[in-house]
Amino acid sequence: MSLSRRVAVTVTALAALAVAAPVTACSSGPPASAASSSHSPSAQGSAGAFAGGASAGAPAAGSPAIVPGHTRLDWHACGGQLGGLQCTSLQVPLDYADPGGRKIAIALSMVPATAPRSQQQGVLLVNPGGPGASGLSLAGAVAAGLTPQVAAEYDIVGFDPRGVGSSVPALSCDPGFFSGVRPNYIPSSAAAEQVLIGRAKLYAADCEKRFGWLLPYLTTVNVARDLDSIRQAFGVQKISYYAFSYGTYLGQVYATLFPARIRRMVLDSTVDPTGVWYADNIAQDYAFQARQQAFFAWVAKYHSTYQLGSTAAAVSRAWYEARNRLMAHPVSGPDGPMIGEDEFDDTFLTGGYEDTLWPALAEALSQYLNNGSTSALVAQYEQNGVQNENEFAIYNAVQCADVNWPRNWAKWQSDTERVYRTAPFQAWDNAWYNAACAFWPVKGPAHPLQIKGAGLPPILMLQGTLDAATPYAGAQDAHKLLPSARMVVVEGGGNHGQSLQYPPDGCVQNYLNAYLASGALPEHPGLVNATCPAVPNPTPGG
Repeated sequence: MSLSRRVAVTVTALAALAVAAPVTACSSGPPASAASSSHSPSAQGSAGAFAGGASAGAPAAGSPAIVPGHTRLDWHACGGQLGGLQCTSLQVPLDYADPGGRKIAIALSMVPATAPRSQQQGVLLVNPGGPGASGLSLAGAVAAGLTPQVAAEYDIVGFDPRGVGSSVPALSCDPGFFSGVRPNYIPSSAAAEQVLIGRAKLYAADCEKRFGWLLPYLTTVNVARDLDSIRQAFGVQKISYYAFSYGTYLGQVYATLFPARIRRMVLDSTVDPTGVWYADNIAQDYAFQARQQAFFAWVAKYHSTYQLGSTAAAVSRAWYEARNRLMAHPVSGPDGPMIGEDEFDDTFLTGGYEDTLWPALAEALSQYLNNGSTSALVAQYEQNGVQNENEFAIYNAVQCADVNWPRNWAKWQSDTERVYRTAPFQAWDNAWYNAACAFWPVKGPAHPLQIKGAGLPPILMLQGTLDAATPYAGAQDAHKLLPSARMVVVEGGGNHGQSLQYPPDGCVQNYLNAYLASGALPEHPGLVNATCPAVPNPTPGG
């Protein structure tokens, strides 16, 4: 499933704050607990002292090696929802083996540094995840989420990766793929399963028909090369990088290919590079089951509010009752049936990424089951459940081409049936979200790129122990491959993305701001280098 959904929620909220004010890199930041001028970790955190500042030999603030001078980029004011940011585009090779050949365009956005040049720390590239998520609004969100003094020191740069959003071309294989009510993700018979297999085969074929020339070049390795093209366009020797979710895998790949080009790197909610991508998706299934159970338990705690059951098991039965009702009688929209069982699943899946959605999701479920009202359910679907076909197309194109997937559907079926027995919530949903990879026209390498962490500068990792999209065990697998990394672990944190939360986690934000300000990292040894408590669960109406 897409690794970026939760981050999009936070980015939207924070970007609204960022563009509400002029672009000064000093927009509204976290509350005082996270905006300490000392950049020290909150007293809530543990793991003691920080390792001392920037690594030896790293370019200092204000150095021409990191602060752009004359660049090849021609910036202009962004329009629409990006108003207040600066925008441009960069031509890059479609095929880096043929740099003089066909070009494509990468869309960029920026909140420029406003600190005196001698204090500036260069380019901070940011990425929200995906594959397939637009990153243009993230520049404003990061500027709003960091403390003003730290944000002012960086040119904070967002981008739409190749094939995404405002980049040209934008991949679209079947614009109507998500139109109307889709077939039940959970096949009731062999014939029903064949219908879903047919949809996956057709989607892969449509991608080849419409964009066969582009598909071989939609890989994480090529996106990493695009990052280095962006660096070169700024005219600097090193960049810093801050990313979430799939963006952390992109960062690991960039670090492997261009280790000498990194100054600082923040990886929030880290992908396991050893499981790319088939095994990682199976690991997600089990983790999302746990997150859904946590949601059911939370709803049961507030039975007096939602009237959906006083135990997690009772709420689970209510949820499946709603799913079965929608299977038989989908909710209609202006153009016909709009919300069936799959759309219902997609909507509630977002609660696994971000628990601030729980009150609204619970209210929608309550209104539907107890009052027969669909308005709240429709609102939640429109806000959180609607699929973006461009994002879906890029998700498939990148993951399918990064590494070769099983081509025998019998393996997919047996693996999914095994997962479904104990983790039914996302087992089949996730299988069908990725199923086109079984039939994809591009065959990736047999094994994923081997991530190499030797010789890298200090890296900051942020990770929740209950994260479902990038499970904790996999993030620690990545940590072991990055010996210079230090991980701040949010104990009991289930949200996907620990920084830039809204409301902010002051403990996490202070580690983030301290690192970006001076390179300081927690110095406790081992795989858990510092801990922060999770932010409290929401309350009804919150």
